[in-house]
Amino acid sequence: MDLRSVPPGVVVLGGGAAGLSLAYRLMEAGADAVTVVEPPAGPLRPAERTWCYWERGTGDFDAALTATWSRLRVHGADGAAVTVDPAPLSYRMLRSGPFERLVHARLARSSGTRVLRATADAVRTVDGGAEVRCTDPDGRPLTLRARHVFDSRPLRALPPARTRLLQHFRGWFVRTATDRFDPAVADLMDFRVPQPRHGLAFGYVLPLAPDRALVEYTEFSRAPLTTEAYERALALYCRDILRIGTPTVESAEQGVIPMTDARFPRRTGPAVHRIGAAGGATRPATGYTFAAVQRQSRAIAAAVRAGRPDVPAPHGRRALAMDAVLLRALDTGRIDGPDFFTGLFRTLPAERLLRFLDGATTPWEEWGIGMRCPVGPMLRTAVELPFLPRRSHPVPGGPRSEESPG
Repeated sequence: MDLRSVPPGVVVLGGGAAGLSLAYRLMEAGADAVTVVEPPAGPLRPAERTWCYWERGTGDFDAALTATWSRLRVHGADGAAVTVDPAPLSYRMLRSGPFERLVHARLARSSGTRVLRATADAVRTVDGGAEVRCTDPDGRPLTLRARHVFDSRPLRALPPARTRLLQHFRGWFVRTATDRFDPAVADLMDFRVPQPRHGLAFGYVLPLAPDRALVEYTEFSRAPLTTEAYERALALYCRDILRIGTPTVESAEQGVIPMTDARFPRRTGPAVHRIGAAGGATRPATGYTFAAVQRQSRAIAAAVRAGRPDVPAPHGRRALAMDAVLLRALDTGRIDGPDFFTGLFRTLPAERLLRFLDGATTPWEEWGIGMRCPVGPMLRTAVELPFLPRRSHPVPGGPRSEESPG
């Protein structure tokens, strides 16, 4: 089956958060001939994932949300808790399954947008655009031509970086015999868990009902754990710290997110663009991606409508520079991770801190935040960074999640 006769338009590779979000924004902007290429059922389709983000007011995907929280809590390593109200922002959980069904339903109402189940094998530049060679579920070749291709498929290798940590985690969706959770409060970081020799670890609890929650164990370190090690850590966290006994585990999820100061190229050809995590949308110091994907998708759709398609940087230069310093300071052990993050939540207005984590603060606000950080270790790290070589690192194996605790 040859699709060369399809009117040239836009091809989006990948049907995850980045690909579907861009297709939806293009549809909203009135773009015609948009084709989303999603892998068919099988090993190339990822397991269901959880994405979390903060947003003010109503959002485009509220109909698919699993839960929202109006208050956030952080437990220090000393056991003291700080609970904050980030109004007008709220914290939101979106599962990939409901998100995909919602966006697919909206795309189906557009005559100029379609979803194609196929495996994208190769992308190459041709006169007037790009060509995508695919294989359909029956093994037949397909060829798509487009003016522009936006590729969200995972990278085979990470760009060279000075620092690379991993945010790796396993989570249980649990049910307890009695009510043990406050559905209004999300525990973003619970540093009461035992800390590893290198990096940091924390618990993460998102209540879904008084007797149901997503409970995760997360580490920032150089290498992931075995599934058995995550299971032990989760069991101890539930029993000794949350004191919920042995809950019923209804399902589990596990992921690895690179946290790196690598420079991600956003263009691999004149008409081939990288988007989402593959294009650097993951915030290096936190692992959050979904909100950056939305900003990037809106900007791309506006550029396509104006006739100048381009992929803007998902994060500003100041944010990336600060993240590079923080990652290096954490990796060298110059700052204590639990104390650092707990201190930010204890001393800063919650709404300002979340805007900072989203790259939406002013230089003056960032100066004030910087003065609450360990100035000496941070300055030493900032001075040495320009002299450090960038080295290649493999992409970590195992299931990936585009969003994670933080």
